[in-house]
Amino acid sequence: MRFFSQLVSYLFHPLLIPLYGTVLYFRITPKFSPLEMQSGNVLPVFILTVIIPVISMLILRNLGMMQTSRLLRPQERIYPLLIFLVLLLMVLFRVIPNNYAAELYFYFLGMIIATVASLLLALAGKPVSLHMAGVGTLLMYLISLSIHFEKNIVLAISACTLCTGLVGTARLYLQVHGRASVLTGWLIGLLSQLILVRFWF
Repeated sequence: MRFFSQLVSYLFHPLLIPLYGTVLYFRITPKFSPLEMQSGNVLPVFILTVIIPVISMLILRNLGMMQTSRLLRPQERIYPLLIFLVLLLMVLFRVIPNNYAAELYFYFLGMIIATVASLLLALAGKPVSLHMAGVGTLLMYLISLSIHFEKNIVLAISACTLCTGLVGTARLYLQVHGRASVLTGWLIGLLSQLILVRFWF
């Protein structure tokens, strides 16, 4: 069970959520998206939200500013969240405008809101589950895409809902977070997307 919980946590690591959302957008959207537009979004998103944060975390760990990659203590989260916030802003203002898609723009804006909320709570000494914030974000994004495009993606939404439960269970089983932290993180992710849906139309 421990191995399975760790595997689920890695597969739905917060750093992968921007990439998952971007790839799913191009799989779901009925809009014509040439390969150049897809690669013009997916590749920079992968570099900025996966590769650079991983390297940054290794540097922070070598500098003694992080004890582990699990970011258990609130003060350990501050610099990684700040770095991730800056990188999300770069995607929002430098990557997406080159291959503009409103749905992706508001997806990343929602993630910025969730990151800021998580950062403020970390500064207040009340860390939330970033994994749950990530899957909450992805779940609400899929629901929003389904409504926006009037497209039946029940299987994708159901799979994401199942994964949300698995991630929450995994984080509790590994004793990384308590129930309140898991639920708060999920609500932050969910609401950060929900409040922006009306701007899609």
